Amino acid sequence: MATSIADRAYDRIRADIIFGRLAPGLRLRLDRLASHYGASVSTLREILSRLSSESLVIAEGQRGFRVAPVSPEGFEDVAAMRLLLETYALPLAFAAGDLEWESRVVAAHHKLAFMERRMLAGDQEGTELWKRYDREFHQSLIEACGSQTLLDLYGGVFDQYLRYQMVAVVFRGEIAAEEHRELLDCALTRNAGKACDVLTRHVNGCVAYTLKSGALA
Repeated sequence: MATSIADRAYDRIRADIIFGRLAPGLRLRLDRLASHYGASVSTLREILSRLSSESLVIAEGQRGFRVAPVSPEGFEDVAAMRLLLETYALPLAFAAGDLEWESRVVAAHHKLAFMERRMLAGDQEGTELWKRYDREFHQSLIEACGSQTLLDLYGGVFDQYLRYQMVAVVFRGEIAAEEHRELLDCALTRNAGKACDVLTRHVNGCVAYTLKSGALA
């Protein structure tokens, strides 16, 4: 029971940081967290130490913990690491992917495109679900790469990238939706070279858009 409580608390706190419900720089008071997440103070210390190793929380010695801050430089750094991992994995996945992989990619894009159409129509209520589907689509593109270590590294980096997007409320509209369609077409035609070019434009465009908005200043 203790393990399941700790796991649930870890998942909830991590999601709350990634999706911006726990704001960057927020001091994490253990007594308040214990009440909100239903975990003991000692369990929370272990959870926050674990999140510190993932660069989502900052440990400040005797002063406790706080949510990791965000900055323009931090976003550029995370984006560069995301591109490094994803452009390495895409050709591997495209070469090894089978029909089942294609089906998962198509299904993931279908859900993402549905949410993008809703967002383009002015519905901002589904922002978190949209970003979950965005993560799922990009993860599906590389899941056939053959390396679980690579996928695990990528997942952690993408979550940091996602946190910046949620903090800045980034939605580039039709431009991003079209880039996602291009990535789908590249996957189905196994055009890894073009996919890497589209992905680079996709990520760099998001970074430029976010920095221009001043949301991370």
